[in-house]
Amino acid sequence: MTSEKLEIVQTEYQAGRVAFESGRYARAVQSLETASGLVDRNSRLGGEVQMWLVTAYEASGDTERAIELCRKLTRHPRQETRQQAKRLLFILEAPKLTIPPEWMVKIPDLAALDENQSISFQANPKADIKYAKPKLVAPEPVDLSQVNTKDNQFIWVALIAIVLILGGLFINY
Repeated sequence: MTSEKLEIVQTEYQAGRVAFESGRYARAVQSLETASGLVDRNSRLGGEVQMWLVTAYEASGDTERAIELCRKLTRHPRQETRQQAKRLLFILEAPKLTIPPEWMVKIPDLAALDENQSISFQANPKADIKYAKPKLVAPEPVDLSQVNTKDNQFIWVALIAIVLILGGLFINY
C-alpha cells in the first residue's frame, strides 16, 4: 500500500471513530466503509477498521449488516480480530430483551446536529437558583399525666443479669 493511500485510510479511520464517539453513526459508517474499501482487510489495521464498522452498523440500526460482517471477521487471519469478532457476534446474536419504557433513559438524537453545532450539557453557573428554607416545626408538648411512670422493676432485673454474667466471666478466668 502506498503512503498516500495509507494516509487516506488513516484519515478516514480516525474520522469514522470520532464520528462514532460523538454519536454521528451514519457519518461513522460512511468514513469507515471508505477506509475499509482502501485497506488490506486481512491486515491488523483492516481488522480494526472492520471491527469499528461492525459497531457503527449496529449503532446506526443496521444489525443485519453488522452480524454479516462480524461473521466474516470470525475467519480473519489475525487471532486477536477473530476473538473480538466472536465475542461481538455472541452479543449481536443474543436475544433482545424487552424493557419497559419507564426503565429507559431518553438520550437526545445527535444525528440532526451539523458539524458546527454543539449541545452543552453543563450547568449554568449564573442561573438564579432559589432554595426554600426548611421550616422548623416544634414538637407537640407531651401531657405528663398520660405517661406511665409506674416502676416495673426492669432496672433491677437488668442489673442482676449483668452482675451474674460478669460474675460468670470472672469465675471462668
